[in-house]
Amino acid sequence: MKRYLKQLGQGMTEYIIIVALIAIAAIAVYSFFGDTLRGQTGAIVKELSGTSGADSTKAAQGSADAAAKEVEHKGLGEFTGGAEAGGE
Repeated sequence: MKRYLKQLGQGMTEYIIIVALIAIAAIAVYSFFGDTLRGQTGAIVKELSGTSGADSTKAAQGSADAAAKEVEHKGLGEFTGGAEAGGE
């Protein structure tokens, strides 16, 4: 019986680790592409309501372009994002 409970606990721990890794990945993607996702979601909502979503689509494209440029210029040296010295 003890062996079964240990195995059950091990399986639960593995699931918790997997869920935590997925959550971290989702947070990273959303923080990097957040403006793009908000713009695209806004365009979808406007189109569904019957109004033009062109403004939101253009804003999303601008955010996507800015994110692409940011990828080109950032490396591991900028990993902290200004966290050192109190963000100054």
